[in-house]
Amino acid sequence: MLNRRLEEAIPFEWHHHPEFELTLTLNSRGQRFIGNHVANYDHGDLVLIGPNLPHSWASREKIVSGEPHVALVFWFRREWMESLAGSSVELAPIRQMIARAASGLAFDPALGLALAEEFEAMFSRPPAQRLIGLLAVLGRLAEDRSSQPLSSVVPQQIGEDRTRIDRVLLHLHAHYQRPLSMEELARLAALSESGLHRLFKRHTEVSISDYLIGLRIGEACARLSATTQPIQHIANEVGYASLANFNRQFLRLRGLTPRAYRASFRR
Repeated sequence: MLNRRLEEAIPFEWHHHPEFELTLTLNSRGQRFIGNHVANYDHGDLVLIGPNLPHSWASREKIVSGEPHVALVFWFRREWMESLAGSSVELAPIRQMIARAASGLAFDPALGLALAEEFEAMFSRPPAQRLIGLLAVLGRLAEDRSSQPLSSVVPQQIGEDRTRIDRVLLHLHAHYQRPLSMEELARLAALSESGLHRLFKRHTEVSISDYLIGLRIGEACARLSATTQPIQHIANEVGYASLANFNRQFLRLRGLTPRAYRASFRR
């Protein structure tokens, strides 16, 4: 568990680990990256992230300027949960939620704020009481029907070549706004281009180009919903020199034009 309080900012730190992660973010707003999902986050952001699913937050501003950005983080292993809930009928909803969390789950910020006091209290409790408290929180989350899946990519088993794919993923997330060549990415992975294609597809179940489009359109969605920036400007900022191509890819992934997507939030 981690009670993280940052005065300046929550930095972009792309990483993954074998544990599930439950994170409540307070007094902060910015962008959240989960797998290939990109979205804005705000005060009360609450997410459950599955094992080995890459993720990061990157803050833009605080809600209350004199207070720190806060991230309350709990980790637990699948084995721990299965040993508790394996044959328990009462804990079946938690088991089902854990299965859905492989791709990440986002909960209503109102629920995050309602649980904030319980999250804070767990840090002052003895270890046994922390476990009981975490189980109680997971039970509350399992009852929630508003949770939304995040990444369309679910990581596969971690192998010796994980460092190669991690280098590529980190580079994609840091530079997806600019043109990226296969030669550049293959050099990062120390593989041939065909070898990189196979490795990427095996780990992410999508092609590099589709993963990149997902990142760009995710960033565009965040800007369309939270800013008044012109659509042409957004297209350029997320990596599309052609507005027509941006509109086409956006419609394919979201089922709406960028203009209609923005209008849905204004309504």
